Amino acid sequence: QVQLIESGGGLVQAGGSLRLSCAASGRTFRRYAMGWFRQAPGKEREFVATILWSEGNTYYADSVKGRFTISRDNAKNTVYLQMNSLKPEDTAVYYCAVAPRPQPVTSEWGYDVWGQGTQVTVSS
Repeated sequence: QVQLIESGGGLVQAGGSLRLSCAASGRTFRRYAMGWFRQAPGKEREFVATILWSEGNTYYADSVKGRFTISRDNAKNTVYLQMNSLKPEDTAVYYCAVAPRPQPVTSEWGYDVWGQGTQVTVSS
């Protein structure tokens, strides 16, 4: 059974940084993509970033490009989202997810396993 556990959320001032972690278990992820999404109150869930587990290729939403960095640690089966220069509009619940294909997937419908989410709050 695949399981994803996020951690690292919290409260930070605008301009600050946070690093989210997503520990994955229950599957060999070499031929998969891992993604981060977020959902703010009253809004739909939106794509943030994705990484191809084997090649390490990364893709980002325009809203976070240059500020966020997605990475993975193969030995720990963990994906990270380093968030710098945070803005109040980055406030949301952040979710990691697994897509069962080695391709960049930006739609949530391409992901079949989701974590429980971690709250990120950025104060102005």
